[in-house]
Amino acid sequence: MTEDRNFDDIAHKFAKNIYGSDKGEIRQIIVWEDLELALNEFADKNTPLHVLDAGGGLAQMSQKIAAQGHHVSLCDLSSEMLALAKEDIAKAGLLEQYRLIHSPVQKIAEHLDDKVDFVMFHAVMEWLANPKEALDILLDQVKPGGVASIMFYNHHGLVLKNVICGNIPHVLDGMPHRKRFKLQPQKGLKPEDVYQWVEDAGFDIQGKSGIRSFSDYIGNMEYMGDYDFEDVLALEKQLCRQEPYLSLGRYIHVWAKKPA
Repeated sequence: MTEDRNFDDIAHKFAKNIYGSDKGEIRQIIVWEDLELALNEFADKNTPLHVLDAGGGLAQMSQKIAAQGHHVSLCDLSSEMLALAKEDIAKAGLLEQYRLIHSPVQKIAEHLDDKVDFVMFHAVMEWLANPKEALDILLDQVKPGGVASIMFYNHHGLVLKNVICGNIPHVLDGMPHRKRFKLQPQKGLKPEDVYQWVEDAGFDIQGKSGIRSFSDYIGNMEYMGDYDFEDVLALEKQLCRQEPYLSLGRYIHVWAKKPA
């Protein structure tokens, strides 16, 4: 990408397609399991956490954290997404827990008075011209002893999906950008690169999960066997943290702790 993606033009479509689907449900369930583990790192802390939800869209995940009494700074480049998020947060009765910041994530330090306990950076890097730069800036906002939760579109999952769909020449050509897919990132990140960036920033990786390691690859043949959504979800939960399935997720979630 040559510039960062702003979702002002398709915010409503984005919200419906990304969150209002079985895929979105699987994504939220698996990530929340990880976030609960990450929040346990603060179990002995009696004061509310300051959470930064960077590029947080509708704040679906951070609302779960805010509901536990924590304070959230929600930052997004898109004013339209922030407006939709404000509506959603208000419906949940959580507006008092939130501060909404209209800003690119790269300039978030200008809007913070202090370092944060917990940063969430979910499904944003694949839309940025320089993902490592943005990640470094955000990781620098975390206090010693704090936690970073990062989810990114997986290069290996993108390769596999294209192969399954028969787009072999596209893969052989290096999967160049195709404009017709507005809601699908055109480029994934390699997990090994992201893990290295996190560790180079001084964080210790605590957990990794593949997000939709199976559901996105189920075909559309007339007869596929007898199963339902709950079966697929059970399969994801059972195997998404084991290799090789972890590294085949369409997204990968990794969480890491900054030494105290």
